[in-house]
Amino acid sequence: MTASAAEVRKDGAVAKEGEAAKDGDKPAQNFPETATAKPAVRTPFAYPTEAAGEGTTTEGFNAHRWAEDWRSYKDPAKRDDVFDRLKYLPLAGDGAVYLTLSGEVRARFNHLTNPGLTTNPAQDQELLRLVGGADLHLGKHFRLFGELASGQITGENIGVPATNLRNDLFAQQYFAEATADIGPAAIGVRYGRQEFSDGAAQLVSQRDNNSLALVLNGIRGWARTSSLRADVFDLKFTTLGSKGLSDDKTDDGHRFSGVTFGYALPKTLFGKSKLYFDPFVWRFRSTGQSWGGVTATEVRNYLGARLWGSAGDYTIDWTVTHQTGKFGVRDIDATQVFLAQNVLLSPSPLKPRLGFHFDYGTGDNSRGTGTLGTAAAPFGNTIYFAYTTAIGPTNLRMIAPTFAFAPAKTVKVSTEYSWAMRDNVNEPVYRGNASAYARTATVEGRDVAQLARLQVVWNPTRRLSFTGRYEHLFTGEVFERAGYTDYDFLALWTNWRF
Repeated sequence: MTASAAEVRKDGAVAKEGEAAKDGDKPAQNFPETATAKPAVRTPFAYPTEAAGEGTTTEGFNAHRWAEDWRSYKDPAKRDDVFDRLKYLPLAGDGAVYLTLSGEVRARFNHLTNPGLTTNPAQDQELLRLVGGADLHLGKHFRLFGELASGQITGENIGVPATNLRNDLFAQQYFAEATADIGPAAIGVRYGRQEFSDGAAQLVSQRDNNSLALVLNGIRGWARTSSLRADVFDLKFTTLGSKGLSDDKTDDGHRFSGVTFGYALPKTLFGKSKLYFDPFVWRFRSTGQSWGGVTATEVRNYLGARLWGSAGDYTIDWTVTHQTGKFGVRDIDATQVFLAQNVLLSPSPLKPRLGFHFDYGTGDNSRGTGTLGTAAAPFGNTIYFAYTTAIGPTNLRMIAPTFAFAPAKTVKVSTEYSWAMRDNVNEPVYRGNASAYARTATVEGRDVAQLARLQVVWNPTRRLSFTGRYEHLFTGEVFERAGYTDYDFLALWTNWRF
């Protein structure tokens, strides 16, 4: 199964460099594009939007379409074409009431040999995504946002496609939002169906790698100054059908709630920096969760912090979380650590960056009766670990040197070579959806696999992008002894937005 075929935990777990602002996928290395980002500004003292879970805006476009700010297009001289006219449509008064229309067409081809790491005919997926949205601003402090999407898939050996790949029509987002400025703070509340990716990509993501993004239902509120923020949320998942608007329902069995704080560190730190510190307390409740062949309701609490951003030529993205709670009657005690960093080697037009990421997730006692030590993310982006979601952040130690450069102004190339090992040699290896590989718990060894990865992104225009991804998985001693084999994965796609 490729990355596109997974859903939440027991259903699968997937999905932003190069394609972050245009296609929404999280990359093999997730760092802010501080040099080119132009985040929307709601108030003169607002907390930076890219640091508050609203994505990075580049050349006007954002992975979250509701985070885009096109008010400058009130001036006709700033519009380049007919599609720019659709970004600001005044409806009343002095232009405070206006409509922004958005749209996307994405065509994608995935090729995977030996699907499931077993000797089987190759799988070919041909995917199409269509999205249309409308953002109605009713004055400065209130707005309504809606988005319809359709996803289709054909190909060879695709089995029964997941509903996040094939869905004739889906109300992907619809929410109302109210904001106000009180003293030095901007406060707001958003209610309805919405994307949510406020946190490290390995923990939370809208999973834009799929045809239909993962969206949640409920409420999110915030209070933000220029350097501090607090976001609180209570959200439920969405169960997708495959036909029309009537068969996509709120999933009461998966509920995600909590609070995330944020502090923008002084920009003079380390000479010149743009760093953020985000402590968080979350709770994820899921029914039908399975560990060690046992299915039960799980309530998992996350206490952690994230330090990320840039300081001079260096960028970092570090997250640590300790997990407690209950799986049925069993206590949970687990840990995940994600450490990514790189450095700009030269200010030349190639912009070469060298770095590495280290990822760790405990995997203890999945089949026992005592404390459960298997780490798990709420709904993280597992293409971070493998484009096919073959590897996930449970019972994992991973080290991956990375190198990225720009051979042309509109082209970005990213590479990495990762080593995946299991943390506990007596426990199974896990896929990105937190399901265990058969037989891996009963074989000896620590080395799971090595992955060679390449991504090339070409943006000939601000609306159009082409992406190519390649990954080869070399099986290590654990996979070999359990009867699994290597694979090759190739993805090619084009994306157009207005």
